Amino acid sequence: MEYNFFATISRMKYIDRWALMRNSRNETLSEHSLEVAMIAHALAVIGNVRYDRNLDENSAALIGLYHDSSEIITGDMPTPVKYYNPEIKEAYKEVEKIAEYKLLQKLPSDLRPAFEKIYKTDNSAEDHYLRRLVKAADKISAYIKCIEEEKAGNTEFKTAKASIGKSLDKLSEELPEVKDFVNEFLPPYGKTLDELS
Repeated sequence: MEYNFFATISRMKYIDRWALMRNSRNETLSEHSLEVAMIAHALAVIGNVRYDRNLDENSAALIGLYHDSSEIITGDMPTPVKYYNPEIKEAYKEVEKIAEYKLLQKLPSDLRPAFEKIYKTDNSAEDHYLRRLVKAADKISAYIKCIEEEKAGNTEFKTAKASIGKSLDKLSEELPEVKDFVNEFLPPYGKTLDELS
């Protein structure tokens, strides 16, 4: 029997993000997901090393890697639409859950439980905290996109950058891992390769 899960997931490379905005360089869902996975992993490492948390760093990376995979089915819903009001936000969450369920059905039943752990919380405090870090990584990745667009001379992302920056300030107050990452790792973004070398 054939299973379509990975062939479907591989289509993340065809989904462009920021569809309503003029981009100096398009960003695919695959690129974004890889960046979120790396940042989520780093946030979990920071939490474990500096704040004595007991977070599964590898799970942070996997959750980050698959966090937007439902958009293969739903498409990338622009943030202003997704969060326009509480009813739309809740309806979209439900659509995402259905899309994730459809993706999971594309796996053989014996493998499905391992992937369900990526998509569904186990309701433990650690898992809840880990998923908050993944959401923060998603915001950090979006902020990085704004920095890159600004560096390319594109002012289209100015408002998004300010809005996401406020969100990161709030997250930095709640999650010390985010504050550390923002202070220590975010400043070099936008530098040239020579400046980074």
